[in-house]
Amino acid sequence: MLWRMTLPGMVRPLLVAAAVVVSLAPLQAQDTAAKALVINGNVSVLRDGGPWALFEGNTVRPKQIIKTGADGYARFQVSDGSSFEVFSNSQVIFRDNPPSWKDLLDLVIGRVKVYIQHLNGVPNPNNVNSPTAVISVRGTVFEVVVEDEDGTTFVSVDEGMVAVRSKAPASGEVLLREAESIRVFKNQPLAQKMDKSPIVRGVLGAIQDAARVILQRQGGAGGPVGTPTSTGTGGAQGDKGKGGTTTAPAPPSAPPPPPPGG
Repeated sequence: MLWRMTLPGMVRPLLVAAAVVVSLAPLQAQDTAAKALVINGNVSVLRDGGPWALFEGNTVRPKQIIKTGADGYARFQVSDGSSFEVFSNSQVIFRDNPPSWKDLLDLVIGRVKVYIQHLNGVPNPNNVNSPTAVISVRGTVFEVVVEDEDGTTFVSVDEGMVAVRSKAPASGEVLLREAESIRVFKNQPLAQKMDKSPIVRGVLGAIQDAARVILQRQGGAGGPVGTPTSTGTGGAQGDKGKGGTTTAPAPPSAPPPPPPGG
């Protein structure tokens, strides 16, 4: 009799727990996605055997391929607040190894920039793979560029630190800190790391900031950035009240002096 009375009391919590697990499954799937924050130009995701155009607010699932055209640019964010940018003429696989949360991107060709969030100072390890290198994230902001079909990979660090390892046999590991970079070649030992001078960093930063502003303006509601119109040559009445400036006509030249003895 006691068993009959306590059995329903045991089953009910189990059913509730099962329902919670089922309800959390979609949330876990959502956490593995990357949300498109900014889309400009030709950006698509390869799925179901073909390219699908991406728009702001769309999500990319694990093992899907992001592809950008000559005018393409996109910025994505994952559930922990980290984000990554994909630049023009690039192809990157998002979370190609779903069981591992560390494997964030596999860059096939092109350029990406990654921003890793460290919540409450807790380490947030992530890996970015290329055909020739594995980049283990120990810092915050870094870039990876796959330059050619051989998979030549250029890695540079803006903030923090990353570890770079070549996929060549018996290759060691190099730590890159802020302003340092390295180029990894196919089937070759790691090259010597390089240090960008403050002047070079300033110029590169200015170019990148200007490019982002142009892309964001082109993608905004106002359309592409317009060019200023030239001021007309109308009279004073026609130019009255305009914001532009008018140029006054040149004064007539003085008459020549009279001949001597005249």
